[in-house]
Amino acid sequence: MKLLGKIILKLGGFRLQSDFSQEMKNAVIIEAPHTSMWDFVWGRAGLWALGVKSHFLIKKEMFFFPLGGILKCLGAVPVNRGHDGKGFFDDIIHELKTNKDFSLVLTPEGTRKKTNNWKKGFYYIAQASEKPIFLAWIDYEKKTCGMDKSSKIIPTGDYAKDFKQIEEFYKTVRAKYPLQFNLSKENL
Repeated sequence: MKLLGKIILKLGGFRLQSDFSQEMKNAVIIEAPHTSMWDFVWGRAGLWALGVKSHFLIKKEMFFFPLGGILKCLGAVPVNRGHDGKGFFDDIIHELKTNKDFSLVLTPEGTRKKTNNWKKGFYYIAQASEKPIFLAWIDYEKKTCGMDKSSKIIPTGDYAKDFKQIEEFYKTVRAKYPLQFNLSKENL
């Protein structure tokens, strides 16, 4: 998969910028900006190129034949959005704590449209599982994507303080559709 990831990035004209850390194999990874379906392609290819076996959450309604099988092969975990989610998130936290080769990728914007409020689930999952958060990026202006040791955040329990680090990190990253990416103070 590493080779396939590198080939996909090269075909798309993207360069991978990363200094790999073993911790990336067992972490919460947030990927931003998320303004296009292409973000998934470049993000997935980048993680493959790094050798990170990552998983992502997707609504269970997408798991129909044959798409469901494809999604599972790509690392998708079905989510039943009709339930409160407590048991589901307990399962995800348990998987992060016990499986040393399980990373969870989340897009905290929760949508490709502009939003004023990032979802905070990534933060609480990382905190509860005692795992670092790595900030992955896709920059369409520079045609780069990556994740490195400098993008690692250890949740302190003070979301507002930690979000300032996240905001600072993503300030210069250019989305495919820049007007749809928002790092507003309303996220606090």
